[in-house]
Order: sequence, then C-alpha cells, then structure tokens
Amino acid sequence: MSLNRYERILMDYLENHAEEKRFWEARVLDIDRRGGRRESKVLDLNSLLWEYFEERSRFESPFREVVIHEGSKKISMLNLSEYLLRMWTPIKKPKRRSAQ
Repeated sequence: MSLNRYERILMDYLENHAEEKRFWEARVLDIDRRGGRRESKVLDLNSLLWEYFEERSRFESPFREVVIHEGSKKISMLNLSEYLLRMWTPIKKPKRRSAQ
C-alpha cells in the first residue's frame, strides 16, 4: 500500500516515538472493538489521524515544515487508516456457513 507524503511523515513519526505509537495502537484497537463496518472505522480513524497531524504541526518539525510550505488544507489519511487497522488489529476468522 502506498502512503501519501503526509501519511508517510505521520507513520515515520509513530515508528520513531514508541509512546505515541502505543497510544495509537490502543486507539486503533478501540475503534476496531466498537464494531460496525470496516469503511466506517477507516473514516473515523482518518479524521482522528488528520486532527493529530494538525496538532503535531504546531510542535514538531517535520509536520510544521509541510504545513508552512504547503498549507494546512485537509489531506486524506485513508490509506494510513486502512493500513493501521489491518496491521494492528486481530485477524478475524470468517464465519462458517452451516451445512444444510
């Protein structure tokens, strides 16, 4: 899966900051546990990740530099959302059909 520039910055940041990564792993698991459709979970996580990107842009250099040079228009985090849900949540076994 390819990530856009913003998603890559955020993923690299999480990989280099263990405490932040643990926080987001817990958030992703919480979103997954709520149930519902996968698409809805991806959209919820997309919004949260963008809010986090904006918040980090006030304090952290890689985020701030992008916002200074490219502006703060909302950018999709859908690919990263799908990736994190796939990587950080348990694999769900398919339901078996009952034999009739």
